[in-house]
Amino acid sequence: MTRRRWFVVPLLLAPGLGLILALVGSVVVIAIGQSFGLFSIFGGGAFSLEPWSETLDRRVYWRSVRYSLQVGVVSAFASVALAYPLALWLRKPFQGAAFIGAVLKAPLLVHGLVAAFLYVNVISYHGIFNQFMQAIGVWDGPRRLQNDPGAVGVYILQTWKNMPFALLLLTGAVRSISDDVLDAARDLGAGTWARFRRIVLPLTTSVMQAALVIIYIGALADFSFQVIAGPINRMSLSQLMVFFKDRGDWHAAAVVGVTLMVLALAGAAVLTLFIQLIGRGWPRR
Repeated sequence: MTRRRWFVVPLLLAPGLGLILALVGSVVVIAIGQSFGLFSIFGGGAFSLEPWSETLDRRVYWRSVRYSLQVGVVSAFASVALAYPLALWLRKPFQGAAFIGAVLKAPLLVHGLVAAFLYVNVISYHGIFNQFMQAIGVWDGPRRLQNDPGAVGVYILQTWKNMPFALLLLTGAVRSISDDVLDAARDLGAGTWARFRRIVLPLTTSVMQAALVIIYIGALADFSFQVIAGPINRMSLSQLMVFFKDRGDWHAAAVVGVTLMVLALAGAAVLTLFIQLIGRGWPRR
């Protein structure tokens, strides 16, 4: 009977899981193949290391790698760092908590492209922010804030958009912690910081890890925020991939796409290891 069950389970999963694996796997295989000169959309094509060697020799490629990694990591940690104290604050119900939570999660309903356009309208040369700063006498005249070289606008948009997602996950995690556990720790003499470090943090580590990884991957490969509000002196990997595609260099674009997949996997592994170390009490005091 046991053998029959093990035989039946794969058959039941095959229609759905098999289709997903086939679609995702085919995309990955084609991308990797194109990065090595195969599957040319112009016909022909042969295995070659030339697309990789040419792309890796470009300085703009390495600048895009560093910039995209920076955006992904900073956006992930900034979003979680803002969401965590808010989740702890909203853990216990109080008057107006539901309304505050709904307002904080409102950015989830706004598409990223729409948010980018709204942000640009606010900080534009003659936008609301410039007019406000002039009205209160801080600035003598309007200043150019759009597409700033430091990518501050991108970080603001990424954090504004992703913080509600992290808050949604973390709020559920901290609310699932029983009050009896915290009360018992308080009765045993544990202070606020000790209860957080010994109880709350370990019990929410897995959710924090999921939020960091998902936000990191999304911000790493984001395109809309970069195009609308990103700096004009550098490109993200997603922009570079589209740039190569528009030039007809599909093999170089595939190299960038494979790079994004590798960075997403490697970054997710590093973030997972980092959060697990924190959950285990590292660094120990």
